[in-house]
Amino acid sequence: MHRDDIPQDVMALLQRGTVIPAHPLALDAGRRLDPRRQRALTRYYLDAGVGGMAVGVHTTQFAIREAGLYEPVLRLAAEQAREWVPRPVVMIAGACGPTAQARREASIARALGYHAVLLSLGAMAHAGEDELIAHCRAVAQEMPLVGFYLQTAVGGPVLPPTFWRRFAEIENVVAIKIAPFHRYRTLDVLRGVALARAEDRITLYTGNDDHIVLDLLAPFALRRGSEEVTLRIRGGLLGHWSVWTQKAVQYFARVQAEAAKDSASAAMLALDSQVTDANSAFFDVANDFAGCIAGCHEVLRRQGLLEGTWCLDPHEGLSPGQADEIDRVYRDYPHLNDDGFVREHLARWLA
Repeated sequence: MHRDDIPQDVMALLQRGTVIPAHPLALDAGRRLDPRRQRALTRYYLDAGVGGMAVGVHTTQFAIREAGLYEPVLRLAAEQAREWVPRPVVMIAGACGPTAQARREASIARALGYHAVLLSLGAMAHAGEDELIAHCRAVAQEMPLVGFYLQTAVGGPVLPPTFWRRFAEIENVVAIKIAPFHRYRTLDVLRGVALARAEDRITLYTGNDDHIVLDLLAPFALRRGSEEVTLRIRGGLLGHWSVWTQKAVQYFARVQAEAAKDSASAAMLALDSQVTDANSAFFDVANDFAGCIAGCHEVLRRQGLLEGTWCLDPHEGLSPGQADEIDRVYRDYPHLNDDGFVREHLARWLA
C-alpha cells in the first residue's frame, strides 16, 4: 500500500492535524478481552470528535501480540470506525518487533482497512542506524509509515538527527510521532525532517505527553544551509488523549486557531502547564512511568468505561499514591475532565 492509496479526505485530515488518541485495551477481571467495553471505548472517542485512532500501540499494551489479541483488537476498532460515524477517521495500527514481525503486522493492518502503521523501534534498540533504516524501508513496502520516537523510559532507542533525515527520505513515510519526552531529542526529529526537505510531505505529531499544548503552539525555526525553515507540529497522537478526550478535542481546536494566527494567549500558555500536571498523575511520573497505562485505565474506570484497571501483565497496576494524585488533578482542573459527557452517553456506548 502506497501513501497515494490513502483516501484523499483521510490524508487531508492527517495533514491538517487532528486529535488521535492511543487506544487502550479493555480487559475483564480474568485479564481477557472485553469486546463490549472495547467497542464502548472506540465509540467514546468517535463521539468525542477525534480525527483518528491509534490501535495496537504502547497504550494498547505491546503484549497483545503474545496474548493473540492483535488482530481482534484492531478489527473491533476498524469496524466501529466504519459503522459508528459517517466521516473520515484516520486509522493507524501499531507495528513492532523484528522486520518479519513488523511486516506481518503491517499486512494485517492493511487487510483490516488501516491507513498507516506507527512503527516502534523498541525491539531493535541495539541495532545500528543502517540496520534501522533498512528495517523501516522494508516495512514501508507494506504500508505507509508513521515514525515513532518512543521515550527511552519505556524502551525506545536514542535516535540522532542523521537517522531522522534518512527516515524522512523514505517516500512512504506520511507522519512522525515525536515522543521522546525530551526537548533536545524533539529538535533532533525536526532537524532531520528539515534536512531531508520533507516538511511539506511529512506531517509532525506530538507524542510528548509532557509538553502537548506548547508543542502544538510553537513555530520551530531551523536553519537549512543559508535559509530559515519553519516547521510546525500539526496534531497529537497521544496516550494522554485516551482520557478526558472530549475536552482535548475542544482545546485542540482553540490551539489550532491560535497557532494559525501565530499567536499564543496567556490562557493557552497556562493550559499547557495544567495539561502537563494532569499527565503527571495519569502517567505516574513520580514512579518513572510505572503506572502510565494503569493510570489511564483508572480514569476510564471512574467514568464507567472500563470495569477495572487490569493490564495483561498482572504485575502492572497503579503505583502507591497514584490514585491520590489522580484525585488531586480532578480537584485542581475540573474544566479538563469530560465526566458529564461520558455520563450522558455511556449507556448507548455500552449497548
